[in-house]
Amino acid sequence: MNGKQKLKTFMTIIITVLVTFSVTILWAYGGTGNIKSSSSLLGNAFQSDKLATKVELIRQKIKSEFIGEVDEDELIEWAIKGYVAGLEDKYSEYFTPEEMEEYYADTIGEYVGIGVYITLDSEKNEIVIYDTIEGSPAREVGLKAGDVLVEVDNETCNGDDYDTITDKIKGKIGTKVKIKVLRTNENNKQEKLEFEIERRNVEIKRVTSRMLDNNIGYIYISSFDGTKVSDQFEAEYDKLVSQGAKSLIVDVRSNGGGIVDEALEIADLMTNRNEVLLIESDKDGNEKETKSKRDKKITMNSILLVNEFSASASEILAGIVKDSVTNMKIVGKTTYGKGVIQALYQLTDGSGLKITTEKYYTPKHNEINNHGIEPDVVVDDYNFTGIIDLENDTQLKKAIEMLK
Repeated sequence: MNGKQKLKTFMTIIITVLVTFSVTILWAYGGTGNIKSSSSLLGNAFQSDKLATKVELIRQKIKSEFIGEVDEDELIEWAIKGYVAGLEDKYSEYFTPEEMEEYYADTIGEYVGIGVYITLDSEKNEIVIYDTIEGSPAREVGLKAGDVLVEVDNETCNGDDYDTITDKIKGKIGTKVKIKVLRTNENNKQEKLEFEIERRNVEIKRVTSRMLDNNIGYIYISSFDGTKVSDQFEAEYDKLVSQGAKSLIVDVRSNGGGIVDEALEIADLMTNRNEVLLIESDKDGNEKETKSKRDKKITMNSILLVNEFSASASEILAGIVKDSVTNMKIVGKTTYGKGVIQALYQLTDGSGLKITTEKYYTPKHNEINNHGIEPDVVVDDYNFTGIIDLENDTQLKKAIEMLK
């Protein structure tokens, strides 16, 4: 998944998540893998006599001598976190029930909330809305980028409340929250505006597009998280074609990955039916292939933009383009080099375990892990910020030049 302006110290989405954990297997996830249910995994983790004995000795010592308050549940959560951390695999992780809920919701790309992005202006100690999500309640009622959040449900707030403000705003679907903001109007004067906003399902849009000069269509995929990314991509592509696009730029720079199937569905539009898209290998060396299912749809000359932060599912797409898509070239920097897939297991108490289970290869069996995908044309003198800058973006300018 990823300090350019004074306001941007870090960012978050004001949303809440209502998730039912009654599924068994949801999908293959490029950033993290398969989500599965496991009723015995937690118990099995402590079946080792050595582990159980040592934990019990420590527990008894804490119980008899520690002078502070003890939260047994908290100790168990941290014990499991440490156990998984002992794998020394940066992609493997244990999630508490609360963390699992947030992680799951971020993965599917749908939330219950009002749909605003906020940032902290540390100089003014203000919470500032820097964008609203397309189709969200916040955008519909008229909240705008630059609005300063000053009150939530009749309680004043400022930068000191940044870490807790999301908890004040989130709630159940169908309920309402009162938001008061300060807005600078056209006369450079501040006015206080109040909104009552109903919380509802908000879909995060991961794909945006625009037409450039010379009938060049441009599509930016910020992440493959979400179960509708490929649908969003195809819709944006069709829109560009209807507007007269004759060539195409697909941008996955700084895209840290996401659901494997979403990347493969997009690759399916670029390849011929029954072509190998992905090769996966498990711990025993057993390999399986994923092949394209549709006829090739994107036949126009195209460019795929990548950089050193294009990872995981982005690299799966780049590897397919590199090996199998003759009408598309890759421009930018060598990608991150994450060529492993994780499985995400769900335990009965709502917690989760994410562990690396497979390594993947390009259609020609080239290894991605710790190597990355090298562009056909290297342009390494630009740092992409997620904003189109036609004057200074040397990678985008090179892509446009190649398509003219």
